[in-house]
Amino acid sequence: MIIGSLSFICVFAVLIKVSLQVTGIIGGSVLLPCSLMEHLQLQDITVFWRHNDSIIVFDIINGNGSVAGQYKNRVESFHKDYVNGNYSIKLNKLQHSDAGEFSCLISHSDEPQTVQLIIEESTSEENQEAKADNVENWVVIVIVAVIAIAATIAAIISIAIIYKRKKSQTSSFSSVSTGDVEEPDK
Repeated sequence: MIIGSLSFICVFAVLIKVSLQVTGIIGGSVLLPCSLMEHLQLQDITVFWRHNDSIIVFDIINGNGSVAGQYKNRVESFHKDYVNGNYSIKLNKLQHSDAGEFSCLISHSDEPQTVQLIIEESTSEENQEAKADNVENWVVIVIVAVIAIAATIAAIISIAIIYKRKKSQTSSFSSVSTGDVEEPDK
């Protein structure tokens, strides 16, 4: 009886497909892991990353990575780690359409490695903090602008006052110095 139960558990364990779950936030980045314990030569490495079994995400063929379609400029790989069996990718600028199953099929492996990607909105607390930061930034900008304008106006008024005083001093000084002096009566 115990042997029958053990064989059932072993068969059941083999049939369970292990899938890792990763959660990302819109606009953020996630690491989608994929590795092989066996170390291969660069020219022997062939790996296919797919989204929902059909969309090409990233391919490594003979040790060279290539990205196509909607994932161009959003996928990073770790080329230096290929020979160590690391074929993980980093997916940047996450979008709602990225949610789903990502599979990594390594040519020297029997089963694809799968990662379930869940995409979430940023939390409302983060949104509130971002909005508060934006408001604070605008308040600082407005205050600095008002101070700069007030300082400019004060400088212009000061220059005008100084100019007017010098002009009036110059005109009164010139009339005193060139003025005709009458001689006193004798």
